[in-house]
This record gives sequence, structure tokens and C-alpha cells, in this order.
Amino acid sequence: MPQHIVFRLADSLPRALWERWADELRLLGEKERNAELRDRLQATLDRGYGSCWLRRPEVARAVEGALLHFDGDRYRLHGWSIMPNHVHVIVTPLRDLTLSSIVHSWKSFTAKVANKLFGRQGAFWQEEYFDRAIRNEKDFLETLGYVAGNPVEAGLCEAEEEWPFGHAGHGDDWRWGHGMEES
Repeated sequence: MPQHIVFRLADSLPRALWERWADELRLLGEKERNAELRDRLQATLDRGYGSCWLRRPEVARAVEGALLHFDGDRYRLHGWSIMPNHVHVIVTPLRDLTLSSIVHSWKSFTAKVANKLFGRQGAFWQEEYFDRAIRNEKDFLETLGYVAGNPVEAGLCEAEEEWPFGHAGHGDDWRWGHGMEES
């Protein structure tokens, strides 16, 4: 089953803000709380808080390369968008691999590359990530459109095809972005 995954840089959201949100939403049910947290997080991430290391082409290329590297072997990559401080991925795990092992490999490899590029140490990525199962083809197509359109929504480009670090920028022949039936 395809999954929409979002992971972000370690400094992309002030901890105090996250804690305030959790406090404000503590009385909601888990499903409602999680949905509201997701919405607030996405709106905040799109404002570009933190170091925005992924704005640097050499880091974005490393992340994109990591996503593409095991496509067809460990997972089926359907779509992605690498934003300045977070990454969206639509993926279907293969061979009984877990999402956590897949995301860990992406984050581990790319953190080493980025830290070496910038001569830095310490956490590059936030430890947690968010995932959501994609329920059906309609949900798949809507999520794929959302991921492709995120750079436009954030004001980074005028058309999704202009964004160099997403599946939409790879043109119409991006073979796995066209339908859930290929999963």
C-alpha cells in the first residue's frame, strides 16, 4: 500500500512551538489532534523556518539520489518533492521492508553527506517522520498532486514542473507517478 511520508530538518520547527501546539490540542481525540498537528506543521514548514539546508542544490541532489537509488528494489517510488526544510515522498515498500527502515536509510546517508559538505556535526534530520497510508486511487492522485504542487503553494516556483527537486520536474515520462495500479 502506498504511503505518504514527510520528514524534516532538525531545526525546521522551534520545539517551543511544537509543545504549545500539543498543549493547545491535548483535549482533542487522537485522530483529530494528529490531523490538526499535520496541518499546522505543513503550513509552518512551508514558511521556511530553520537553516533550510535542502535549498542548497548539492544537498537536494543527494536526497533525490538517495530516494531514487533503491527504487524498484526496496520500494516503488511514486513521487517526491524536496522542499527547503522538509521532504515529501510517496512510496510503496517492497519485500516486507518497514517504512522506518527505508526512511532511516535515506536520512542516515543524506545526513552524512550534508554534514560533510558543510563541515558540521550533530543532528541533521528531526528524528520522527510522519506517514499516512494512501487509501485508494483517488487519494493517491490527490496526494501526488499535493506533493508536486507543494513548491508552488510555498511560493518557490510558479509551476510544479519548474521545481528541480520533485517528480513533476522529471516530465511526463516519470513512470511511477501515473497511477496506483503500478504499485
